[in-house]
Amino acid sequence: MHKQPIMQATRRAFLAAAGGAGAALIVRPAKATPAAMTAAIKQVVGEAQINSGKVKLDLPPLVENGNTVAMGVSVESPMTAKDYVKAIHVFTEKNPQPNVISAQLGPRAGKAEITTRVRLADSQQVVAICELSDGSFWSDKVDVIITLGACLEDNLI
Repeated sequence: MHKQPIMQATRRAFLAAAGGAGAALIVRPAKATPAAMTAAIKQVVGEAQINSGKVKLDLPPLVENGNTVAMGVSVESPMTAKDYVKAIHVFTEKNPQPNVISAQLGPRAGKAEITTRVRLADSQQVVAICELSDGSFWSDKVDVIITLGACLEDNLI
């Protein structure tokens, strides 16, 4: 009995097969705008008022490389059964998508704090919004200058 070799699925093999079938692969960069960020925020908060304070967005104001930027968001909250942070959302105005992260929390989280690394495409404003258990929304924003941006899809063609 003759065994057939297993074909490895690679990006190069896929592109060669797609090109051989007469298909064209066009990559267009997705890019959020300040208006897209505003629309994404409105989708989360609806018509609710967004207050300043209680939220601390920790991002460096000047970043050499946007491929991996340390980011932290913390919220002043006792995190009790009656008074806690329900969610933390982060939005950007110039990344491919305006929604960077949404984290759901509850009173058992202990601390209203998240840390992660994000990619930033360009110098832009980053906004963090938290929703408290009483239905109120609070925010902080940081303007970040990026010297070498990430998310550069137009270089993939």
